[in-house]
Amino acid sequence: MGLLNNTPQKYYDGNDYGNYQFVSLTDIINQFMLVYVGEDKIIPKAKRLDVAFHAQRALAELSFDTFKSCKAQEITVPATLQMTLPQDYVNYTKISWVDSAGIKHLLYPTSKTSNPSSNPLQDSDGDFILQAVGTMTNTSQTIVLDAEYKNILVGMSVSSHNIPIGSVVYDTKNSGGITTIQIASVVTGNLAPATYTGTETLTFTNSDGSLILPEKSSNILENITYTPGEDKLTQSPNTDVSNIEVGMLVSNLAVPPGTIVTDVNGAVITISNVTDPIFNPLANTEFTFVSTDLKDTDTWSSYKSENLNQAHHHDHLHPHHNHDHDNMFNSRYGLDPQHAQANGSFYIDEISGKIHFSSNISGKTVILDFISDSLGTDGEMQVHKFAEEAMYKWISHAILSGKRNVPEYLVQRLKKERFAAVRTAKLRLSNLKLEELTQILRGKSKQIKH
Repeated sequence: MGLLNNTPQKYYDGNDYGNYQFVSLTDIINQFMLVYVGEDKIIPKAKRLDVAFHAQRALAELSFDTFKSCKAQEITVPATLQMTLPQDYVNYTKISWVDSAGIKHLLYPTSKTSNPSSNPLQDSDGDFILQAVGTMTNTSQTIVLDAEYKNILVGMSVSSHNIPIGSVVYDTKNSGGITTIQIASVVTGNLAPATYTGTETLTFTNSDGSLILPEKSSNILENITYTPGEDKLTQSPNTDVSNIEVGMLVSNLAVPPGTIVTDVNGAVITISNVTDPIFNPLANTEFTFVSTDLKDTDTWSSYKSENLNQAHHHDHLHPHHNHDHDNMFNSRYGLDPQHAQANGSFYIDEISGKIHFSSNISGKTVILDFISDSLGTDGEMQVHKFAEEAMYKWISHAILSGKRNVPEYLVQRLKKERFAAVRTAKLRLSNLKLEELTQILRGKSKQIKH
């Protein structure tokens, strides 16, 4: 019985080209249950769920080093010099940029840099604290700081010798480059007056005990109007609204800590929580918006700002002019090969899920060739016919090796058969052609004249 169920005309009229070379994972499972499981067969009894599990594990493992990598993604590198990893990315096989002729130029990974996941705010002594000098008045909850601090937000803990223990920032105001705060008790919620008149150093920390991380941007908008109990903020004039982005934190006494921007439409800003009706909107018109994106680390900022051209790659470790190269024989002994090229470099930040490129890749078209586990969608759960036998041997060995009272010689026999089948699949899928190898090897014995 033939396997083709379409006429040639239907095949060429459709769009499912070349699919005859593959077998779906469902067919693999069905055929395995029919042929390998049952009375007087190598596996007397097996649950279909177990077979499906081992079939998916076999498909994933073979996808990493046996199947041909058929996945690729093309992007234009933006000014941020970053590329988000594909949804089903497991590992890359090659990253390259494409010139105007469509030719790929290989990019090389660099192991001499990284993008640290944390860059906490530090003072001049290297301590992870945020401090400010405040002018306070006895019995007053208002404290005037010595500068403008956009990263001091409502809800932060604040401590000093002459303010009540457990105080938090209740409200912030900014005017003329000076930040003024009001403090309240985290226990009672009432305003907490200072017990001293004069200047004193205040220490600010996050209420959850985490370190303060420098944000990428902060914006203070004045003349905000809103209706108490609603989630809309309107700024007039709206000249500064263009800097407000979805996801920014909103800091104001009329909204609870953790409130974020959910939409920006003209001068109207929608937030995730409604404003508290107990506060007078006419006297509370200043809101602070803080980006949740962290400020670039110094390491990443230095890497992306470096001018990586051909001369730099040669001169980075051995500074001298290129035209002197012929006169300085062996002067570049010890040159790191990963720097001895002009195509550019990259490194992958596994935590953030992004690829970071060198500055000379900005605006270029980059192709990421990568492998996946072939389990992302139902459509890609398929096996090349060259590896079909390897799938059956893999599943057989996996099932029997996990059962009790199975003779060890049988497990070892299936292990050898699995190894041989996988090796055969690799050779077949390597797609070696005698004519192509002959063409490549022609001229290899010719003398190279200098």
